[in-house]
Amino acid sequence: MKVLVTGATGGLGKALVAGLIMAGYAVRATGRRDGQALKDMGADYIQADLTKGSLGPLVDGVDGVFHAAALSSPWGRDADFQAINVDVTRNLLVAARRAGCRRFIFVSSPSVYARERDQLELRESDPIAERPLNAYARTKGEAEGLVRAASDAGMACVALRPRAIIGPDDDVLLPRFLRLIKRGRFPLVHGGRALIELTDVRDVVRALIAADACAPDIGGAVINISGGKAVSVHDLIRELADAMGREVRFLPTPYAVLRLIASVNEAVCGLLPGRPEPALTLYSLSALAFSQTFDMSLACELIDYTPQYDAIKAACELGRHS
Repeated sequence: MKVLVTGATGGLGKALVAGLIMAGYAVRATGRRDGQALKDMGADYIQADLTKGSLGPLVDGVDGVFHAAALSSPWGRDADFQAINVDVTRNLLVAARRAGCRRFIFVSSPSVYARERDQLELRESDPIAERPLNAYARTKGEAEGLVRAASDAGMACVALRPRAIIGPDDDVLLPRFLRLIKRGRFPLVHGGRALIELTDVRDVVRALIAADACAPDIGGAVINISGGKAVSVHDLIRELADAMGREVRFLPTPYAVLRLIASVNEAVCGLLPGRPEPALTLYSLSALAFSQTFDMSLACELIDYTPQYDAIKAACELGRHS
């Protein structure tokens, strides 16, 4: 079976290509950056900008698509998020159907749930946020809706929402934590009691491959994926700091104060040339201040998923070598 992997030069994309090849798939991969490492794995690599040109050649001759390409950031221009996360997904769905693809597996995000309140044991049936906290959450939700609506007997489409992916090529969550720890100070909101569930990239790859195998029977489904082990922000930062051999001083700060700072930062950075990313955004603050955990009963039921790796240990190991 031959498949296309988009976003293949990203952390998840690289791990997914490796996992698919090990599972016996023939892989065509695409990304914006140099893909020599993917070629060395045995993938047919095509460097491309999915926002430009026809997507037909990428899906020609493949049986399925793993769509992992996205603009994943707490900050950026709305138009960029719309173009990459929504428009590319829409165009790729059309191209895949025209090419006769039988599967379309989409990497969504639990950011669609993000709210300024604790949310425990979230299920797929729980409503996503009516007012997304940033453009990333909004566009991932919109793209997810396109994927689920496109599913039919001809092309089974499934969306997975992996939470806080931890892997050697991660450039989103863990590096931000590590930078704060290296500075020696970490803002602590609500005593650091907010719970977070990390997910080892190897478990995410397993879930995506399982979703592909089960797609004909579960087309149109959306599935939450996490490492299944909740840890408080305080304890996670403490464990990471210990692994790094660093001293970190927690700075207890009222949420209202940090929210005001984040709002001002966003307003100012939105006016500056190049719109630099603020040191603190409302979205990032919500992840530090409020719990988000998941009930993975549906993942177990539909794709027989249970976590196999301890993502907290994986994060500490990466921190140790950072």
